[in-house]
Amino acid sequence: MEIFQLFIAAIFVNNIVLAQYLGNCPYLGCSKEKSVALGMGGAVIFVIVVSTLCTWLMQRYVLAPYGLGYLQTIVFIVVIASLVQFVEMFLKKMVPPLYAALGIFLPLITTNCAVMGVAILVQREEYDLVTSLLYGLASGMGFTLALLLMAGIRERLDTCRLPKALAGTPIALIMAGLMSLAFMGFKGMAQ
Repeated sequence: MEIFQLFIAAIFVNNIVLAQYLGNCPYLGCSKEKSVALGMGGAVIFVIVVSTLCTWLMQRYVLAPYGLGYLQTIVFIVVIASLVQFVEMFLKKMVPPLYAALGIFLPLITTNCAVMGVAILVQREEYDLVTSLLYGLASGMGFTLALLLMAGIRERLDTCRLPKALAGTPIALIMAGLMSLAFMGFKGMAQ
């Protein structure tokens, strides 16, 4: 039951984007179309899960036993950057339209603080491997949910008449704030 609660909490209550405010750059940049948002969400889920696995193993079997905890951030960045390069090469070869649609935001997964945040949160909470992977998967799903919701709202806003001063990024920031407020309603579920 605790695993289920952790899974639901990572998606809704402690959503990596809307509650912890990590990963806002791709959240705002890739949320203009649902198809691009879904592609970015899938890439982020993959990178978060695999980087959680790799960083967990690195922490438990290399950094902690040899007293190299001070290298955690550097090692985690190298692992995440390597995984993103793999995803970028795969998408470029296998799904060129998605690769082109994601543009600059695909390499930015490397510096996406949501990915790094999940890797560090797993270590801070001292989860076992299975719990860490489930938390990583749920966090990625929460990121994707937030991305898809924002993409749906932005597609709808494109058909509305807005004051010129609010068009584009300003209305996206307002909607992000309103979505964060809406997700705060899930906080009562955590207790």
